[in-house]
Amino acid sequence: MVSASKAKRLAKRGGAADKKDKKGAASGADEVAAGLAKVNLNGGDSTADELQAHMLRTSTGVLTSMKSSRDVRIEGFTLSCFGKVLISETTIELNFGRRYGLLGENGAGKTTFLRTLANREVPIPEHIDIYMLAEPAPPTDMTGLEWVLEEAHKELKRLEEQADEILTTEGPEDPVLQDIYDRIDAMDPSTFESRVSSMLYGLGFDADKMTKATKDMSGGWRMRVALAKALFTKPTLLILDEPTAHLDLGACVWLERYLADYDRILIVVSHSQDFLNGVCTNMIDLRAQKLSYWGGNYDAYVRTRAEQETNQMKQYNKQQEEIAHIKAFIASCGTYANLVRQAKSRQKILDKMIEDGLIEKVVPDRVFTFRFPEMTKLPPPVLGFDSVSFSYSGKMEDALYVNINLGVDMDSRIALVGPNGVGKSTLLKLMMGTLSPIGGRIQRHSALKIGHYSQHSADQLDLEKNSLEFLRDKFPHISEDLQYWRSVIGRFGLVREAQTAKIGTLSDGQKARIVFALLATESPNMLLLDEPTNGLQISVIDSLAEAINAYSGGVVVVSHDFRLLDQIAKDILVCENKTIRRWDGDIKGYKAYLAKQMEGRC
Repeated sequence: MVSASKAKRLAKRGGAADKKDKKGAASGADEVAAGLAKVNLNGGDSTADELQAHMLRTSTGVLTSMKSSRDVRIEGFTLSCFGKVLISETTIELNFGRRYGLLGENGAGKTTFLRTLANREVPIPEHIDIYMLAEPAPPTDMTGLEWVLEEAHKELKRLEEQADEILTTEGPEDPVLQDIYDRIDAMDPSTFESRVSSMLYGLGFDADKMTKATKDMSGGWRMRVALAKALFTKPTLLILDEPTAHLDLGACVWLERYLADYDRILIVVSHSQDFLNGVCTNMIDLRAQKLSYWGGNYDAYVRTRAEQETNQMKQYNKQQEEIAHIKAFIASCGTYANLVRQAKSRQKILDKMIEDGLIEKVVPDRVFTFRFPEMTKLPPPVLGFDSVSFSYSGKMEDALYVNINLGVDMDSRIALVGPNGVGKSTLLKLMMGTLSPIGGRIQRHSALKIGHYSQHSADQLDLEKNSLEFLRDKFPHISEDLQYWRSVIGRFGLVREAQTAKIGTLSDGQKARIVFALLATESPNMLLLDEPTNGLQISVIDSLAEAINAYSGGVVVVSHDFRLLDQIAKDILVCENKTIRRWDGDIKGYKAYLAKQMEGRC
């Protein structure tokens, strides 16, 4: 039985064949233009910052895949920003049905590269629709559900108009047309509301948040609404840059399971090794201004790369020994005619090796090991909650916490977990003393000095200064010597020109390193860390875990990064139902518990 919508399309196909002849052949100038970077700043909705960044960003590349293909291959791709070359003469290759994890050091240019793709500053065919999750849903009077439904209907209309245009200009045999028809049928407007509701529920929306207007939501919750739109409309090329940054552990588990079935093209940047392992079929490594491609998830990438580098070093050492042997023979030949002839022959062999290209020595990843300063042990109780209750309104009926008891000492390594909105960050603020309980008592040791890292810690940085000037001006009583601060910030992985660049031009991960340097310089004896891994590459997260484990003070962490928590957490406290309870097990067990809860939400 043929659906009404499909019957309508078949009727259109019948009268479209004769229109195919009306398509004009592209002129030579048009063909050249198709090979140049195109600019489409999201329909003119880009922010002033993005427009300025675009003006300072240049890219080139030539499309070499078929224009009707759902794959993308662009050769000779070069990208620069603020006059700095980030990627040089490399190939972009994205195959339909693959899910790519994009790797690279902080500041290597991952986000700039993704924005270049999203804004079509490279010649991606127009039939490949692109969506990059970069901004939250706008503040409106609509609920998150209503806004996503409206966007879904817009996308359905766009697809139908695109199908009509291709049918008219290219004819019914165009290979792109069937894919668009399949997408239209799969969208199925009759199920929009139930499917979007299920998606928002998986991303952490309860009944109360479902009815809230987006204008009354925080930026993090509006980002979840935008993520729901991206997932529901299923663009051909979906780009997600740190999609878990605003999610709790439960929503991270749901998103990982959902994206594992994404059947178009996905590029994701994530600092979570667990997430990359669960989602990705391939990895792209941005290294030394080149893009290299690897099959498999993150663990497979690490294993395969290690094997290749081991073999490369064996070949490199063998070749270097051969070169040394040839040079030694040439140097020993003296002036005898027969030996001179042999020397010239060996020199030709050496010249040919150089001309063909010598095997390069493997350059290992930079590993930055930093430490927080040693602290004098404070005897317990260091920080204690005794029957503490808290409410922002001051009324017990609105309480986030009721009668909680908690102790944090110098050897504590506590992970606070639970859904967003239950008050994990609020609990940290109660520990700091920036909020006061409405009931019970909080005791702090008289010598306790707390260092706090929050998701918004980078806001305290002066974006017009470089990192050296900022730290010097922040702590002039320690040293005014920039060389001293160069060594301090260098220990946190900010090196070379990144130290002297304005903080405002640095990546989020590089800014985070400055905040860690700031924290270490303040010498606290207790660290409260609220989402400390956002923007950090995986190797730096491992360095952070090592620093936390070596730290002599107490640590309380709120994080959605399972790998970090697995390395540091001795105690896992679940915040829920206005109280806290100790999880009897490790973080892997808690993830399995969340995964079981998420069954049926996709």
